[in-house]
Amino acid sequence: MRIFLAGASGVIGTRLVPLLVREGHVVAGMTRSSEKRVLLRSLGAEPVLCDVFDPEGLQRAVVAFRPDLVMHQLTDLPDDLESLAELAAANARMRREGTANLLAAARTAHVSRFVAQSVAWTPAGPSAAATAELERRVLDTGGVVLRYGRFYGAGTYYEDLLPDPPRIQIDDAALRTVELLDAAAGVYEVVDP
Repeated sequence: MRIFLAGASGVIGTRLVPLLVREGHVVAGMTRSSEKRVLLRSLGAEPVLCDVFDPEGLQRAVVAFRPDLVMHQLTDLPDDLESLAELAAANARMRREGTANLLAAARTAHVSRFVAQSVAWTPAGPSAAATAELERRVLDTGGVVLRYGRFYGAGTYYEDLLPDPPRIQIDDAALRTVELLDAAAGVYEVVDP
């Protein structure tokens, strides 16, 4: 498959790219950071420099790649857990506006497969409504919603401690995501047993 991976340079994206390439998929790795293009190329992706909040540029990028599947792994989270509540509005915007723009780009490119990241717990504040909107939009288009548990492991907020359940080790989350590429439309929990 040709997979357009939005959020390819993030904590799960950098694990997904090599797994997808190893499975024989051709991956366009979208990032808004020009510095991360070298990393994405080294992982096996075709780097795509694009901002999800630029709908016209995003549509051009998705149409040009001609994907079979668009995968939404975008978040806008701070580097430290202590700032998460304070900066929650940015991630809520990503879930609302970013999701809408990605879905519109997929429609323009006539892509029928769409997979999006969500969470397996009930978020608080502005994140609750934004998460519900993301899931509704994706499901309304016949897409797949992956409700991840809290990530733990290298590069996550929980490198040395286990977070409260629901949780999932980050490498296991990437492996399970690849297994769900052909899943029927719906919601899937991706959590530790």
